[in-house]
Amino acid sequence: MTPRLQLRGISKSYPGVLANDDISLSVLPGEIHAVLGENGAGKSTLMKIIYGATPADGGQILCDGREVPEHGPAVSRELGIEMVYQHFALFESITVVENIALSMPGRMDLKGLAVKVREVSEKYGLPIDPDRLVLSLSVGERQRVEIVRCLLRQPKLLILDEPTSVLTPQAVRKLFETLRKLSDEGCSILYISHKLDEVRELCHSATVLRGGRVTGETDPRTTTSADLARMMVGSDLPEMLLQPSELSTAPLLSVDNLNMASESHVGTSLTSIRLEAYGGEIVGIAGVSGNGQGELAAAISGERIASAAEDIVLEGRPVGHLDAGRRRDLGLGFVPEERLGRGAVPPYELSENALLTAHRKGMVKHGMADRNKARDFTMQVIDKYSVKAHGPDAKAHGLSGGNLQKFIMGREIELSPKVLLVSQPTWGVDVGAAAYVRQTLIDLSRSGRAVIVISEELEELFEICDRLYVISNGALSQSLNRSETNVEEIGLLMAATGSRDQDAEQRAEDMKYAV
Repeated sequence: MTPRLQLRGISKSYPGVLANDDISLSVLPGEIHAVLGENGAGKSTLMKIIYGATPADGGQILCDGREVPEHGPAVSRELGIEMVYQHFALFESITVVENIALSMPGRMDLKGLAVKVREVSEKYGLPIDPDRLVLSLSVGERQRVEIVRCLLRQPKLLILDEPTSVLTPQAVRKLFETLRKLSDEGCSILYISHKLDEVRELCHSATVLRGGRVTGETDPRTTTSADLARMMVGSDLPEMLLQPSELSTAPLLSVDNLNMASESHVGTSLTSIRLEAYGGEIVGIAGVSGNGQGELAAAISGERIASAAEDIVLEGRPVGHLDAGRRRDLGLGFVPEERLGRGAVPPYELSENALLTAHRKGMVKHGMADRNKARDFTMQVIDKYSVKAHGPDAKAHGLSGGNLQKFIMGREIELSPKVLLVSQPTWGVDVGAAAYVRQTLIDLSRSGRAVIVISEELEELFEICDRLYVISNGALSQSLNRSETNVEEIGLLMAATGSRDQDAEQRAEDMKYAV
């Protein structure tokens, strides 16, 4: 059988970095092929080369046996290659069909296109209303729009980048049904994911990259997750140790009946939020993206001021009226979701980024920064947290996602916070760095601190958390002990419409497979 896609000796280098080094792989018609690797392994660069967004320095690309000498995204679409990026490219202020029309060739016939959108979306089990405004759609529904937009062009090869990172477990199953149907019809799929269990369940084959080179090819259906991880990182992953802990007698952080209107018309307002976090535990907050996680993090961290000081209490002291800096002075640490831009300033050196929050550790005297102390502190973080960086002078944007996350986590933990709020701690981080970050959070909690983790990765929450809340439509569920719940129940609460009672399972039966 002639491969749908064949790469021969693909190479790509940037100043000081060999991103792809003599990479070869082939994908057969109807094959679901995973591409695995750590951050910085070369996956994203390779996908951009295949899609035509980045030219290769050397090598050959063949589609259905014919060489593609040069191509951009437009040529790729003509060849039947489509790509759904992890971060969607949709205009929120216009309708679904108007968004799709912008990428379609020929005259714009919105009425006729709307009919096709309904037909295709129903055929593949991804129902979507073409007349709805995108800003009214959930994240899962927006992903449907992106996939349907690709399917309207009848692709021969579909590239999916981390497609399940924003979906409930029920929605993941529905997506897998769609992908299997496409596979049965002969569409090839390149699947990029850090979730090894999903890769083993869905994919027919896998190519593993490490350091820009192919280090292995395997059938993931007959390979364990541990073996896949070992191929990716080159060694065994450390075992997660979740030791028992003694809880503090009183919560170190409590949120009581917090109500906060969204600052944006596309945001989510918080309603009657109640939450407690004790020293010695990790509290997880699960939810589909866009249900108020960002607003809740802003309220707790101090980026947004509560209407009453008593709405948020830190170690017995009302802090709802204090800004982020004052709360940090009292022992609240925060690792934001966006590493570059909020957690760190991209063009700044690591030592300069250390000063952003660590200046409290004696790095400022008479209003002047002590650069030597900042460099010493930065080297301490680099060494202690195994950050791969060329010293304190390395620029933040020069680090891989996993190494930058380890640096930011280390910077915050070295400040000895009483409460640490972490948003999406391992989003887009490879399995090796993710294991390190998770164990670091466990160790911090077991030292008597309270850790709050906001994450869309249910596997992660069940691995490290002692208790769980679910946020849906700006409201929190009641607290659930990890040992007394399961992924299915949490998934149903995530898909609910914001009701806070615990009978969500019965009400959600009709939406069991809804996104």
